[in-house]
Amino acid sequence: MDKNYIGGSSNLLVLSLIHKRDMYGYEIIKELEILSEQVFQFKEGTLYPILHRFENAGWIESYLKIAGNGKERKYYKITKSGIMQLEIEQEQFEVFRESVLKVIGGSRYVFE
Repeated sequence: MDKNYIGGSSNLLVLSLIHKRDMYGYEIIKELEILSEQVFQFKEGTLYPILHRFENAGWIESYLKIAGNGKERKYYKITKSGIMQLEIEQEQFEVFRESVLKVIGGSRYVFE
């Protein structure tokens, strides 16, 4: 998939996952891959700048936690501000989605 499509949706995708439950970076990458059936494949070099930007914006907070294997991992959790941003992202996506469908002819994807 064209990275421009994914880049424009990265805020919505990542915030949505962290809203479901606290997650660490690699877990976010894997969950995106699984849920999207490998359509969304973020690399660490793509995800971590997004997470840092979210932290700086106050949308998420991080904390350290010992995982089941004994390793310390940095987990991310959404904040109230992040939930508000997620709602904005969802609204913007819905407007975008509806507008695209209007242009291409509703739910018909037949090109004549």
